[in-house]
Amino acid sequence: MLIAHKIALDPNNAQATYFARAAGTARFAYNWALAEWQRQYEACKADASMPKPSQMALRRQLNDIKGERFPWMLEITKNAPQMAIIQLGAAFKNFFAGRAKFPKFRKKGLHDRFSLTNDQFSIDGSRIRIPNLGWVRMRETLRVTGKIMSATVSRVADRWFVSITVDTPDDSHLPKAKNQGVVGVDLGVSVLTTLSTGEAITGPKAHKALLSKLQRLSRSLSRKVQGSENRKKAKVKLARLHARVGNIRKDALHKLTTDLTCRFHTIAIEDLNVRGMVKNRHLSRAVSDMGFFEFRRQLEYKAAQRGGMIVVADRWYPSSKTCSDCGQKLETLPLAVREWVCPACGSVHDRDVNAAINLKNLAVSSTVSACGEEGSGLGRKLKTKPASVKQESSSKATYG
Repeated sequence: MLIAHKIALDPNNAQATYFARAAGTARFAYNWALAEWQRQYEACKADASMPKPSQMALRRQLNDIKGERFPWMLEITKNAPQMAIIQLGAAFKNFFAGRAKFPKFRKKGLHDRFSLTNDQFSIDGSRIRIPNLGWVRMRETLRVTGKIMSATVSRVADRWFVSITVDTPDDSHLPKAKNQGVVGVDLGVSVLTTLSTGEAITGPKAHKALLSKLQRLSRSLSRKVQGSENRKKAKVKLARLHARVGNIRKDALHKLTTDLTCRFHTIAIEDLNVRGMVKNRHLSRAVSDMGFFEFRRQLEYKAAQRGGMIVVADRWYPSSKTCSDCGQKLETLPLAVREWVCPACGSVHDRDVNAAINLKNLAVSSTVSACGEEGSGLGRKLKTKPASVKQESSSKATYG
């Protein structure tokens, strides 16, 4: 299992300058390789005898010309441009496989970073040795044991971090999840998560809390002269505040997902269409402030580490409109309606709690199906008995 540990660095001015130059070199190599890839691809279409571009060929081409055309690259570790081109090759591979969009040119000041292979750096306690630079202090030691695979040095606002990827054994050092049964988790905007147990966890809503300060710093930045020192200072202030908003959100999500995966072995969630939700101008800011994608990402890898299971309901599954007592389904249920009465059995339902209970019932039925028995309850009735399969660490249920 590959695990990345992100650690804050404590560089001096000379080391921070080197990091900025290395990140700029990696960005330049990536953009050069992307432009060259497009040029060679067009030439290949015009002349079929010409070879198709590849990241390996582009790396060799850059090595041949950088001493003459880009001599400043020699002052930076060779890993910075080489790993950038390898990452471009991976981006094209994902694009041709339909997993990502066409690669775009990198922009200065946006996700500045450069990567190192495991043979180009070493770690000794709370410091890391960078090629052509020397030892740089880290704020903490590496907490994960195993084979070190790579490292990525990145900048967030005016701070530098290193993300160290470690290949750890499959049997995680984390304790297994407590056997507190199955839980359904309903995500929302006013309340981040509502559990089938009735618990409601309100998100920090960091962006909403700091919105007035963000607007004030944005106006201050827009009034500064382009290229001036005051504009650089204002830009750093705004970037720090954006980083603070992100840190508050991630801290709350880490605490919540760790608590859920520690308590429950099986967790049921919905496959939300977040991209479609943020297109609603009335909800886009609130939806983005909750971090639904990050919540699911953390939940999935933490459950896998602790031997748990994540059941993902189809996005068309009517969890809110279905009565959790009798199974009666409403035709419509406006978003403004937070409580409703079942017309069949007369049960009074809280919208979010009812959805969480339905997700819990779904997880129970899908887990039984995964073990070789026909699903019951809210699951789709199959004409034939499902084949017995091994219970996996995560599963996905679909509905017609």
